Amino acid sequence: MSQRRPLPGRRGVLRGSLAASAALTLPTALGTAPAFARSGRPGAGWGVQAGDVTSHSGLVWVRSDRPARMIVETSATESFRHAHRRHGPLLGRDTDFTGTTRLRGLPPGEQIHYRVLLADPDDPRRTGEPVTGTFRTVPVRRRDGVRFVWSGDLAGQGWGINPDLGGYRIYDAMGALDPDFFLCSGDNIYADGPIAETAALPDGGTWRNITTEEKSKVAETLAEFRGNFRYNLLDENLRRFNAQVPSIVQWDDHEVRNNWYPGQVIADTDDRYTETRVDVLAARARRAFAEYFPVSSLRPGAREARVHRVLHQGPLLDVFVLDMRTYRNANSPGEQAVDPQGILGREQLEWLKRELARSRAVWKVIAADMPIGLVVPDTTEGAPHIEAIAQGDPGAPLGRELQIAELLRFVKHRRITGTVWLTADVHHTSAQHYQPSRAAFGDFEPFWEFVSGPLNAGAFPASELDGTFGPERVFVKAPTASNVSPAGGYQFFGEVDIDGGSAEMTVRLREQDGTVLFTKVLRPGRVGQ
Repeated sequence: MSQRRPLPGRRGVLRGSLAASAALTLPTALGTAPAFARSGRPGAGWGVQAGDVTSHSGLVWVRSDRPARMIVETSATESFRHAHRRHGPLLGRDTDFTGTTRLRGLPPGEQIHYRVLLADPDDPRRTGEPVTGTFRTVPVRRRDGVRFVWSGDLAGQGWGINPDLGGYRIYDAMGALDPDFFLCSGDNIYADGPIAETAALPDGGTWRNITTEEKSKVAETLAEFRGNFRYNLLDENLRRFNAQVPSIVQWDDHEVRNNWYPGQVIADTDDRYTETRVDVLAARARRAFAEYFPVSSLRPGAREARVHRVLHQGPLLDVFVLDMRTYRNANSPGEQAVDPQGILGREQLEWLKRELARSRAVWKVIAADMPIGLVVPDTTEGAPHIEAIAQGDPGAPLGRELQIAELLRFVKHRRITGTVWLTADVHHTSAQHYQPSRAAFGDFEPFWEFVSGPLNAGAFPASELDGTFGPERVFVKAPTASNVSPAGGYQFFGEVDIDGGSAEMTVRLREQDGTVLFTKVLRPGRVGQ
């Protein structure tokens, strides 16, 4: 049994946050900014988030409804006796009134209670109602164990916040597991997916969405990208989850546009866009992404602004967050015999090798925003191109597969133990075991890849497998029809539980209500399994 740490009032600490948000009612037409602060004082109606938590630090995020000074108080108890106060940044229009404060000097493996106050810049005595949250710092003792959840794909294919269904209910199921953190594997928004007030369901019923002005069209301006991130925070389930569980966030394509790559120019056939330079759209999306999530490597003053990073989660776990979007080459049939850039780019690949070799954690989770052996086609430009890695040819590695072959060979020959791949993207859930004896390329050790999602988006049939790396689909749950709405089910998340005694990793694939669909127990200390 995993030796879990006691939870000193973790649920209770949220009462203040929930009491504050009780005054928030989800709008049924055009969304407006939630607000519960007293008149004339700054309000934090979008809730709070924590992210990229370490043993001694964490980032806390907030958004104000007007210019304000961010103040964060922390305490070992929810009573906030003997609270420690930290002054954060001045929140203004240049960051859409968002900001993060890094909390330093925290004790490891402990429950941290925090509350955010927003002060009038001209009169610091005038503050809005505090908004509270909590998180656990990373343990330094192996026996404490680690539990986290992961998924991706939120508000896709026009399926937004449906008040008739209770909004994004999947967040309550994830929060009920009391995870140490949530890994979001990308597609946090669908900037290219407008959300209408209603949508027709196959049974003749009507899906009803909360809508906003920014979600009425594809995002092109910085304001529209910001509005896409704000849209999801209209959901009370998500705000409650954010106050309870810290995040590790990566991005994929829909933060910008479906299947995008650097240098792309949008074809005339997609007349929804007046700005056709994808690099311009990506820059705006990246800025909004950095404003709306507490990501340590994207904070102002970071030595190198980037999405890829490694988060050390104690002796049992390191999480390697990849960026398979920013450095990729153009989508193509993927048949080239030489492909040095691939999907990661040379610099990121060398970084990943270096960090994997340095890691002393029992488990190395590679958080990929796209799968390895599942064929993900791209037909957005007419010709059948490949969007992910696998290109459907089960033979020797070609195209982007060459870069993955190089990485897998490196892991084998450096005898790096405990690598597990987690991803989302394909809008179904599955478990793949990769085995060299089944593969055209055999110079690697066996490993597992687990897929989960969507959180709240259309569900799609299972992807075709490519035999280059010998995948066997051990489990899958997916619809037979395309774009099944969340009302039809097929919404998924995954759970990873690492036991503090045995160090065994248990992976569970779960449905929206938390029902376990598949379980796999992995043993520690192995190069492959």
